[in-house]
Amino acid sequence: MLETSARLLKLLSLLQVRRDWTGPELADRLSVDVRTIRRDVDKLRSLGYPVTSLPGATGGYQLGAGAELPPLLLDDDEAVAVAVGLRTAANGTISGIEETSVRALTKLEQVLPARLRRRVQALQMHTTPLVAAGPTVDPETLTIIAAACRDHQQLRFTYASTHGEPAKRLVEPHGLVHTGRRWYFVAWDVSKKDWRTFRVDRITTEPTLAARFTPREPPAENLGEFVSRQVASSVYTYQAVLTIRAPLQTVAERTSPTAVSLEPIDDNSCLMRTGAESLDRIVFHLLFLGFDFDVHEPPELKEHVEVLITRLRNAIRVQG
Repeated sequence: MLETSARLLKLLSLLQVRRDWTGPELADRLSVDVRTIRRDVDKLRSLGYPVTSLPGATGGYQLGAGAELPPLLLDDDEAVAVAVGLRTAANGTISGIEETSVRALTKLEQVLPARLRRRVQALQMHTTPLVAAGPTVDPETLTIIAAACRDHQQLRFTYASTHGEPAKRLVEPHGLVHTGRRWYFVAWDVSKKDWRTFRVDRITTEPTLAARFTPREPPAENLGEFVSRQVASSVYTYQAVLTIRAPLQTVAERTSPTAVSLEPIDDNSCLMRTGAESLDRIVFHLLFLGFDFDVHEPPELKEHVEVLITRLRNAIRVQG
């Protein structure tokens, strides 16, 4: 019986990760015959999972959407991952989700086997979350944006600029990016005719769906790197480009992806793009990194570094 239950769990996992499977494919993956697969599928159906049969010479199976939520089946690693994820969400940046996450975690722990419950509780007891202060976002807004990305539907919303000025926007959403402190989404701005990065917490009205659109070629293969480049410099008065004399990974460990954008040059140096509202802030940030650097842009930054060098020399000059 225990072996059969484990096989049902593996079968369900396979049906969830791919849209359709043939009977022989499932039999091969589970090391059983096709007749056993048919029996196991019937058992899943009796538990409430809507597994449909596909026509064809070899036959096939597909997991559909059911009207009722069937019993939850998770393997050990999946159960622990869900519990940890819920605990993290309870201290996250999505407004209103904290209490919901705690309730869901409580229900999950009640049905976890003792061995898994001890693992989860040990992790909770000996972990102290350090919550960074920052804006929160409405989970409904995230859901609407994600659905619009999936279904290729335009979004209308009111957006507050850096200076707090509201503006109506019509966009073709492409994807969401979470940096750990903030949520962003990348979209084609219909009026600007260009790709834009929006902070979700600056959306002041609930987004509404508009016309469907044909997806465009994304602005970058890696959406996270695109957002990093956009956020690190585009909104600031001064935008700097520098060579940092240290390996990219070492620099990345001391910086934030929303503060700088990094590109490798070689094993011992990388290109940094960053920005700030003052030249002093850029210089101070570079000094605190603790690496040698070369300034490429802007010219004012080079001049400002020379001014600061003179100022520091004057500060330690011995007066006669």
